[in-house]
Amino acid sequence: MGARTALVVGGTGPTGPPAVNGLLERGYEVTVFHSGLHEAEFAGPVRHIHGDVHFPETIREACGDESFDLVIAQYGRLRHLADHFAGRTEHFIGVGSGGSIAGSDDPRWGGIGRPVVLFDEHRQITENDPARNKLGFRMGEALQNLMQHHEDGHYVATYIGYPILYGPRQPGAREWAIIRRALDGRRRIIVPEGGQKLIGRGYNENVARAPLFAADQPELAAGKSYVVSDLDFHTFSQRIAFIGQMLGHEFEIVSMPFDIALPGHPLYEHRLEQRVFIDHTIRADLGYTDLYSSDEALTKTVEWYLANRPEPGGELEQQLGDPFDYAREDAIMQIMDDARARIIDVGF
Repeated sequence: MGARTALVVGGTGPTGPPAVNGLLERGYEVTVFHSGLHEAEFAGPVRHIHGDVHFPETIREACGDESFDLVIAQYGRLRHLADHFAGRTEHFIGVGSGGSIAGSDDPRWGGIGRPVVLFDEHRQITENDPARNKLGFRMGEALQNLMQHHEDGHYVATYIGYPILYGPRQPGAREWAIIRRALDGRRRIIVPEGGQKLIGRGYNENVARAPLFAADQPELAAGKSYVVSDLDFHTFSQRIAFIGQMLGHEFEIVSMPFDIALPGHPLYEHRLEQRVFIDHTIRADLGYTDLYSSDEALTKTVEWYLANRPEPGGELEQQLGDPFDYAREDAIMQIMDDARARIIDVGF
């Protein structure tokens, strides 16, 4: 009997190599299916299929009738991949968003509205109105389609929702907005609402292990939808202070209302809403644990970007959407300083 086979769709992005290497350690013969635009180094021999992972025709053209014992879909269009591998795998693990599929102004949340804690895996209210959130609606449809394949017996299905990721090689890394300002000697940084935003985040080398825990225990992961996140939650102001401390730099946070704190919008992903994921179910069910603590993860992230500094105005900064326009930042802060002084003069 030969080695078990696994297909990782994606495989060369920030979460790809840890997942692929974990499968190699488990003795799988691994194939990665990706566009071929970016390559990555793995711990052992890996077969590559190059093609477009977004459409039924291109998926069929690239993969044909091949079957695999395990499929981990980390990239591409989940609905089409789930359909193609129906009957062609024993276990299909779909990886997607942990928060974008959650219904926004959905009355099913109750009169107060959507809670800050979006998913605890026992209460998943996915977006059901494409006019309100088209992308979230499509993601919710893909999740339902995946689980329908499970119900129909086409394979064992598991879904894992990732949070906002950070770590080495992460596109549009928010940490760079802080790191570069420290390197440029910027003492003051504009942050919306005092940097008190909480959002579920995950270090890419940690969360990439989640599909491996599901692959090891298909009987426990069968038909389950999980979210995964850092164990600890920290505000943006805490992360800014920690990065500054690492670099021997002290920031003064200049707090402004979100609507006028425009230079801080890229750091906040252009949204004020808070989203936190409680991932106790995957930890209890499958024994998932973080490989690195939050301190270690953020330290490793900063060290990687210091050793691999993005080009000013280059691809990462364009993804981030931060122009690092310090002259305009200074002008905005001066106006805010003047306004604060006038308000204090009013007295209260």
